[in-house]
Amino acid sequence: MSGFADLVFVNGSVLTVDPDFTVAHALAVTDGVIAAVGARADVEDLVGPDTRVVDLDGGTLLPGINDSHLHGCAWGISSPPLALDLGHPAVRSIADVAEAVRLAAERTPVGQWITGVGWDPGYLAECAADPTRLPDRYDLDAVSPDHPVLLLDFSGHATWVNSAALAVAGVDRDSVAPPGGVVVTNRGEPTGLFQEGGQVLVQQALPPLTPEVRAVAIRSTLAKLRGLGITSYTEPGLGPGGDRMMGGALSGETLDVYRRLLADGELTARVSVLLLPSGMSSTASGFARALDGIDVPDSEDPRRLNVIGVKIFADGIPPNRTAWMHEAYLGGGCGALCVGGATDEDRVAEIAEMVRHAHDAGHQVGVHVTGDRGIDTVVDAFAAATAARPRPDARHYVIHGDFLTARSMKTLAEHGFGVNMNPTIKWTIADLEEEFVGPERAAYEWPYRDALDAGVRVTSSSDAPVTFPDWRQGIATMLLRESKASGRVSGPGQRIALAEAVRTYTIDAAWQDFAEQWKGSLEVGKVADLCVLAGDLLTVDPHAIPDMPVMLTVLGGEVVHDARDE
Repeated sequence: MSGFADLVFVNGSVLTVDPDFTVAHALAVTDGVIAAVGARADVEDLVGPDTRVVDLDGGTLLPGINDSHLHGCAWGISSPPLALDLGHPAVRSIADVAEAVRLAAERTPVGQWITGVGWDPGYLAECAADPTRLPDRYDLDAVSPDHPVLLLDFSGHATWVNSAALAVAGVDRDSVAPPGGVVVTNRGEPTGLFQEGGQVLVQQALPPLTPEVRAVAIRSTLAKLRGLGITSYTEPGLGPGGDRMMGGALSGETLDVYRRLLADGELTARVSVLLLPSGMSSTASGFARALDGIDVPDSEDPRRLNVIGVKIFADGIPPNRTAWMHEAYLGGGCGALCVGGATDEDRVAEIAEMVRHAHDAGHQVGVHVTGDRGIDTVVDAFAAATAARPRPDARHYVIHGDFLTARSMKTLAEHGFGVNMNPTIKWTIADLEEEFVGPERAAYEWPYRDALDAGVRVTSSSDAPVTFPDWRQGIATMLLRESKASGRVSGPGQRIALAEAVRTYTIDAAWQDFAEQWKGSLEVGKVADLCVLAGDLLTVDPHAIPDMPVMLTVLGGEVVHDARDE
């Protein structure tokens, strides 16, 4: 290290996120790492002629944000100009979606695909007025008879297409969905709506993404993340199981593009990757063959790009009634595991075998599971795999964990496992969930308070493109539990404190990455991944947190975003 610092921050609240959540007031960076933290007097001797001194002006310096479940390539591909923005409030009705498709058809050559992302039946006027009303192909046919249209919903668990897309994909009344998948029909005919693994029937017909398009998408994501103060994220699932998911954005080819961006010096975030051997509908034998067949070269810089584990899909999501629940949904049905097997017992065995195989191979295992019965099944599988072949620090975790049960919390805590929750999804769908599970269960969904009190390591993420990766809204939601649509409080007993909320996006997210020793907090010797907010996060009204500007983002001591330059 040189004698002087490259960067010095003074005159603000420095949230160290150390074990005591110490609040300092100055910090110095030298050669990409944190050289000093404390009072102004502790950094003054490090200021030299070439040191950049940043006056926080009463603002907040905190560790760079780690969105621990964010589909980077898929978010870029799902955003304009590569796809139509169909999220609320861009569209408020099926009619609005049809109009957006009509306009796209006017500027798109005949026969080419039109894609869009983000529609949510909870925010479509026709569906809100009549819960039995679902989007179908006929809503799109009149405005796009000559273009195949594929529209992915906000969650990535439902796809809406027109008749031209069905024709290109070769889907008709005789088409059969993979295990756990759903093809919505009316009198035996597909309506154009597909859920869970059934989406593959139409998504496989999309033209393959080129490496150039993937690179454009990731660059777009990286630019937006820099402006949000996000310096790390987990790309949760790349591999052969993603070849036909999210337009192919989850395929192994995307990992190749990440490697190229790293080599070219363009990877302005630290990216952890979960492998995706199989998709939403799989079997244990198919999963094992695929996982064993994946060859992962060593990373040129594992602190910038690193494959750390494996992802498995266990069930769907509550709004589709495909999450596996102990208690029936309003209107009936409990959902199911989305894997092969003729009975629940068969499917439980399949999930257990997938977890066992990945665990025995030495991988961290992250499992998408949202229903309480599904979660209990997955957590039991974690415990069984660990008991059969103990590993000192596997760090398996539940992805989403909407209806995490008390008994699963106890098991997770006992084994040092974790859960990755989604506060911005909570904010988005809190009111909608009442239609499926009733007010009491909807209020409980994402039980932060109970999980932390049980000793579970909890991380937070956006699941972008499911929601916009605004961690500030995530923190506000953890503090307030208020919904986006109505502002009503949903589960006040599950509120947590500011320090706890910040940890879920920083040091505990670094724990999920096996990286808490070198990132995730502002302590001497750790990498200088930093985020600067205008205003004091410690004293601001939680309702105002989402509007606090991100002024500066620093990655490894390099300023990658400066709002004053824009």
